[in-house]
Amino acid sequence: MPDYLLQLDRHLFYFINHDLSNAFFDWIMPLLRNPKFWIPLYIFIIGFCIYRYKKQGAVIIILLAITAGFADFTSASIIKYNVKRLRPCRDPIVSQTDISRVPCGTGYSFPSTHATDHFAVAIFLSFVFFRKWRWIWFWAILWAGLISFAQVYVGVHFPVDIICGALYGTLTGALFALFFKKLQPEF
Repeated sequence: MPDYLLQLDRHLFYFINHDLSNAFFDWIMPLLRNPKFWIPLYIFIIGFCIYRYKKQGAVIIILLAITAGFADFTSASIIKYNVKRLRPCRDPIVSQTDISRVPCGTGYSFPSTHATDHFAVAIFLSFVFFRKWRWIWFWAILWAGLISFAQVYVGVHFPVDIICGALYGTLTGALFALFFKKLQPEF
């Protein structure tokens, strides 16, 4: 990474991790990044798709799971281990001032798998349901964005990790949504 971009990334990380610190964020951000916190939403999505759309809903859920699985595997097991960027809590410069609000985490930082997975799911659902509910874009992107922002706030990812993870997740979600549209053109 070019030095000027690395410095900008570190400064932006410091701004989010330090300057935006407040008691409400200290409470909510660790919750937002915890997958267990979102279990009711995941159950709702599954139940809604199956109840409302029957067979097509089952196809949506299967492709949604494949989308998330593909995004997760490629991000965590392929890209991270080829790039090998240290997390902020392990970076020799940043770790001296990093406010770690959750345990550091194992593995590498780039790209953020949380950002990749959640943006892949958000974009997939947005593309699939856009004709029926135009407002889904706003809520899906807000949901993925908040989870991604929380990764920086709690100190486990740099902003560039989040941005690239979000972009990769967006691409993944869009490709699988297009595949769904080929399978179910009438939806």
